[in-house]
Amino acid sequence: MSLTIHWFRQDLRLSDNPSLSAAVENGEVLPIYILDDYNPGQHVMGEASRVWLHHSLNKLNESLGGGLRVFSGNATDIILDLTQKYNIKSVYWNRCYEPWRIKRDKIIKESLQKQNIDVKSFNGSLMIEPWKFLKSDGTPYKVFTAFYKKAYLDGYFTSTPILKPNNTHYTKDNIDCLDIESLALLPSDKWGNNIIKGWVVGENAAYKKLQNFLQVGIKNYKEGRNFPSKENTSRLSPHLHFGEISPRQICYYIQSLNIEENLECFVSEIAWREFSYYLLYHFPEIPVNNLNIKFNQFPWRDNKKLLGCWQKGITGIPIVDAGMRELWQTGYMHNRVRMIVGSFLVKNLLIHWNYGERWFWNCLFDADLASNSCSWQWVAGCGADAAPYFRIFNPVTQGEKFDATGEYTRKYVPELKSLPDKYLFNPWEAPKKTLIDAGIQLGINYPEPIVDLSFSRKRALEIFSSL
Repeated sequence: MSLTIHWFRQDLRLSDNPSLSAAVENGEVLPIYILDDYNPGQHVMGEASRVWLHHSLNKLNESLGGGLRVFSGNATDIILDLTQKYNIKSVYWNRCYEPWRIKRDKIIKESLQKQNIDVKSFNGSLMIEPWKFLKSDGTPYKVFTAFYKKAYLDGYFTSTPILKPNNTHYTKDNIDCLDIESLALLPSDKWGNNIIKGWVVGENAAYKKLQNFLQVGIKNYKEGRNFPSKENTSRLSPHLHFGEISPRQICYYIQSLNIEENLECFVSEIAWREFSYYLLYHFPEIPVNNLNIKFNQFPWRDNKKLLGCWQKGITGIPIVDAGMRELWQTGYMHNRVRMIVGSFLVKNLLIHWNYGERWFWNCLFDADLASNSCSWQWVAGCGADAAPYFRIFNPVTQGEKFDATGEYTRKYVPELKSLPDKYLFNPWEAPKKTLIDAGIQLGINYPEPIVDLSFSRKRALEIFSSL
């Protein structure tokens, strides 16, 4: 009997998996995963992502009854080798949209077709295929609102997902491959042991998280999503990135509810993800280069010491430190806080957004090339539909507004737990006695601010306006 390869990539699920469903229709399936780590132009997978991938592959293998075959190395060579060694007549996969993957997949497809092997790729990750959705003049959208309104009116965010395939026959043939442990995705340091705490990985976990969110968290999403101590965000982003759940599935279940402002707001966040992939496809340089070329002349400061303070969460600005420590300790950061720490890095410290993008890439479970790059360019003001240059988040007022009780900040900056709310976000302004009573010695057990917020804001405005 001939085999059909289904190549798992960023689609680590059985339900709503068009490539897998098509492969099953052919008969016996060989499900594979390839850790293809080093390609020209590739952002090598970050440490946190590797940890999540390890657990996600194990969950996928369980759902396949132990039938997943894993490999490590050059995907082109591995797939061609499999087709030559075994009776492979078809190779199917769901498309990825990173520039290096597009180039590589084209090479693989052409090589297989020369051997008269049936090759098909499917859309298993997006609601909108980027090349199919253009303005009336044939150019890509650069403004999110126009993109979203047109896509929403055209029905792109209504869909019916594909059910999990029945009567599957995953081959039991002896295939020379590795086991998941051999991929060495778990580092020996704290990443492998502690960072996964608080998360449940896999397709079933993603589905349960979505259902819980639609029953509880969505009810005050539009406002509640801005408060890092509240349970009003879905926390689905890592599951979406690894394809443990699809945007089609999410939109399908949203359709079953009465659309109102909270649901529409959440759909717009799904649309932001689509817009990010859309931009990455049409402007493949955005992970590295400014979309707005005016910023190529921006006088960024090369200060490794300040960058290190930001990365470690020891800036002396409490809400910034809380966010950076949450990222390091959990592999995640609340979206409101992401904007605050991003603005602080690029506008108060004047450090290039590339450094922030790279740090998030290494530390986030949901490190997604499209979303991460576009979000950092948005914060810096150099991307599509970017934040205006004069929008500089004040971390003191942001903390007071969105973490008024200090629950979030005190959790990740316990040095300040005894400080009154009045001075929690600006301890440098607290009276000496207040600091002593709270057990705080600025510069000793909690740092002095590494930059003056008022001065750095004025400096940034002058430089940005000069562009």
